[in-house]
Amino acid sequence: MNHLLYVIEKDKHNEKDLKEILSQHKNIRFVSLMGVDLGGNATDEKIPIEIFLEDIDGFLKSAVQTDGSSVELYNIATLNNAKVDIMPDKDCKWYVDYNMEHIDDEVNLPVGTLKIPAFLIHCNKKVCSRGILQKADRYFKESMFDLFEKYPHLIKNIGIDSKDEIEDIVLTAATELEFWVNTPEDKADLEKLYVSQSLKEQYWKRTHGIIRTCLEQSLIVLQRLGIEPEMAHKEVGGINSSISIEGKTNHAMEQLEVSWKFSSPLQAADNELLVRDVIEDVFTSHGLEVTFKAKPIHGVAGSGGHTHVGVAAKLTNGSIKNLFAPRDMKEDYLSEIGYGALMGMLYNYEVLNPIVTASNDGFNRLVPGFEAPVCIVTSLGHSYSVPSRNRSVLVGLIRDMKNPKTVRLELRSPNPLSNTYLVIAGCYQTMLDGIKAAAESKLTTKELEKELSKDVGQESFYLEKDRAYRDENDVFEYYSLEERNSRFSVPPETVYENMKNLEIYSFKLKSLKQGNVFTDEIIESFKVGAIDKWQKKLINRIIENNMKVIRSFVKLHDKENMDALDEVAWNTISDMKFKIMKDTLTRKSLFTQIKEAVENKDYETASNLQIELKHNMEDIQQLYMKYKKNIY
Repeated sequence: MNHLLYVIEKDKHNEKDLKEILSQHKNIRFVSLMGVDLGGNATDEKIPIEIFLEDIDGFLKSAVQTDGSSVELYNIATLNNAKVDIMPDKDCKWYVDYNMEHIDDEVNLPVGTLKIPAFLIHCNKKVCSRGILQKADRYFKESMFDLFEKYPHLIKNIGIDSKDEIEDIVLTAATELEFWVNTPEDKADLEKLYVSQSLKEQYWKRTHGIIRTCLEQSLIVLQRLGIEPEMAHKEVGGINSSISIEGKTNHAMEQLEVSWKFSSPLQAADNELLVRDVIEDVFTSHGLEVTFKAKPIHGVAGSGGHTHVGVAAKLTNGSIKNLFAPRDMKEDYLSEIGYGALMGMLYNYEVLNPIVTASNDGFNRLVPGFEAPVCIVTSLGHSYSVPSRNRSVLVGLIRDMKNPKTVRLELRSPNPLSNTYLVIAGCYQTMLDGIKAAAESKLTTKELEKELSKDVGQESFYLEKDRAYRDENDVFEYYSLEERNSRFSVPPETVYENMKNLEIYSFKLKSLKQGNVFTDEIIESFKVGAIDKWQKKLINRIIENNMKVIRSFVKLHDKENMDALDEVAWNTISDMKFKIMKDTLTRKSLFTQIKEAVENKDYETASNLQIELKHNMEDIQQLYMKYKKNIY
């Protein structure tokens, strides 16, 4: 098993080397092209390796055709123009995915599939997530060289005398992956989870038994795949598992996190897909369920997918200069480029947010009190010498006084199922918009810091007058809801509200569309797809799941063991059950009102009713838990 092939580097993507490599690994029996649609879904097909070996050059230059109905490209791959080509990407790492449950009879090794990242092409245009990120990467680098030519002060102020000293612009990105794991059929004991979380009984504690084994095996596989994991640990959510008489783990329900090293934007996004596959394969092979949902359990910590982005210059002398780091870390938080990038992401977040959070599940995580960012605000630190670790903000500034190379921005709102390709592309596009504005202003770092730190009502050359964008407080503890909304704007609460912001803030779409990276066609396709999935899941999943919850709330007291308090509590719960679920001759339930609004395509009303339903479900669950506790 130690001799299994896991990676084929891009310098080996030629017919001669590939035939030699694959002839030495007979257990690699299939090829799969991994194209990623606008929904973040990766294609996976089994093509016998013999077809690949017959004409490798021809295979890599041509494309596998698929029907547009098999990928998420709303309004692009239509019924009358459905053909989509999947084109192999030769300029990236290829991986081998092994099926440990299927052993090849000839060589007694697990059957492998060569996974080749690919592009989805429609009408000769790349219309996929990988293609958009590739285009964003190229446009950012080209634009930075243009800015250095036009505004040389940008680099002189960080110690580079001329753009001729710059050999290349290096973009780096990374994500962190949080997830929940549990034994099948186990239901969440919400009260135990609440208590364990409040006591911080799980956070960074030692893993045990099968959880430990799976975590260690996952890290070993990731190392073999060249992903270079840096750390894995328990997260804040979870409860202690138990051990059966046979020595097996029972009632496991834990939240874990895995992080790995930075790489190029496209490689970073590819890596995250691979990490998810590895974790799911390893844990499920040991009989455990894994979920990457943003908020699998209501009222308990959700799972984030924090996204880190950085920009550096590779100089002709071989050194690397972080373009976000100031000349003197003790005198400034950021360089002019860094301030511009941070301002760009914050100012344009209304059009970046729809890309980041495009699902009901994602919005379930974005609530105050769970270290999930809701407000468009950043934190720099209380002083230049003390880095900020404010976990209540949307965009964090990560900096190490002793190592300027580590300075980067952390977007804290993505979740494990956000489309990482589009999120990273959107980050670089919005950052570039702010960098251009900062460059044109010719303001110093001190002046840019003052701009970013402005209060509500103060004018700015770039940021909106009626907002604040920097705060060093815990914004959830320090401000009331009304104060937060007044200072940082009212955040959307549903997928529909988020997608509607693409229209309300259409003037900010220029940041995404610069360089023709996000086209009108792509943005419209993403929006239509998100709304379509939102309304279908609202009707077929959210309402159906809530029906089961409502039906589980049954009367527990009787005349023998009751008090008037129990009767009053139950009557309140019963009235709420009727309001949420039960139609009468004179009144329609919330469920019915939502269904009718969706059927009539009145999405505004459906969205408002969804918010009302969410609050009602939270209230009734709390009431029932309190009522249940009083029954002996």
